[in-house]
Amino acid sequence: MKILIDTHAFLWFINDHPNLSNNAAELLESDIDILLSIASL
Repeated sequence: MKILIDTHAFLWFINDHPNLSNNAAELLESDIDILLSIASL
């Protein structure tokens, strides 16, 4: 499976922000392909 995440979800994930749901965090930590727009960088 591949997922495309937006900028705020990426920032929440890398900063361990409490607004990121547990389900989203588990999905991002799983063995899937995560796609991020170049505009987010």
